[in-house]
Amino acid sequence: MGSANQTASVTEFILLGLSAHPKLEKMFFVLILSMYLVILMGNGVLILVTIFDSHLHTPMYFFLGNLSFLDICYTSSSVPLILDSFLTPKKTIPFSACAVQMFLSFAMGATECVLLGMMAFDRYVAICNPLRYPMVMSKSAYVPMAASSWAAGSAASIVQTSLAMRLPFCGNNIINHFTCEILAVLKLACADISTNVISMGVTNVIFLGIPVLFIFVSYIFILTTILRIPSAEGRKKAFSTCSAHLTVVVVFYGTILFMYGKPKSKDPLGADKQDLSDKLISLFYGVVTPMLNPIIYSLRNKDVKTAVRNLVSQKIFTQ
Repeated sequence: MGSANQTASVTEFILLGLSAHPKLEKMFFVLILSMYLVILMGNGVLILVTIFDSHLHTPMYFFLGNLSFLDICYTSSSVPLILDSFLTPKKTIPFSACAVQMFLSFAMGATECVLLGMMAFDRYVAICNPLRYPMVMSKSAYVPMAASSWAAGSAASIVQTSLAMRLPFCGNNIINHFTCEILAVLKLACADISTNVISMGVTNVIFLGIPVLFIFVSYIFILTTILRIPSAEGRKKAFSTCSAHLTVVVVFYGTILFMYGKPKSKDPLGADKQDLSDKLISLFYGVVTPMLNPIIYSLRNKDVKTAVRNLVSQKIFTQ
């Protein structure tokens, strides 16, 4: 009963964000808002072309459309909250809204990990087993693959969010972050969080370790197959079909590894600077990566560029 009362007493959380650096807030508001608009426009265009251009009704572009929709959902779960915190002096969020925001951001991140693995498998079959590709990657296969990515990410998020929100919070409700990031929330609990830590570790292995290993092995087979192609033009063409996905994978996982793998400073005088650095890196991961995805696919894929030009020209002529 005591724990339940303590938990119920916390009705809202305070998000510090850049409160200690008010001069940066206005600048970052303009910067993040501009990036968010680019994310909405770029990923929105990719979704439209994968739906309306019949030439892009293939497994690869179906996954790409899912990735674009996922990026819009992921940023929309946190960016409006971040923008609001830059403008309002009272940076609070209700307990229930914090739980919803935590669920959405965790679900989208976990789903993207699985989806990138599915996209790697698609490229593996297309390059290593091209004759079997239409049979292996039929609509009855790639639609359930995408759906399972969303289901797995949502299920993992339900578990982690439920475990976090059931913890007792004994008055300390200041989250040293822009959003309700799950690790930042767990630090506020006044109870043993070993179960949460173990659960998070298992989830990270499943949604980070396994997809990375799967992608790595897939690309070993892909590169081996490409190197066996006798003509330079054939090798270039084969590699171009997976270069955009490989670039997105490097950006996505590279940022995660940099965020959580870099050593922590032991100098107390540098704690504030490191804290600001960690926040800005997290902001980069949450905004810049989804903004780069449509740019990467547009620049490195002739089919997408052609579809975008056709979509723009059709819109101009219909007006």
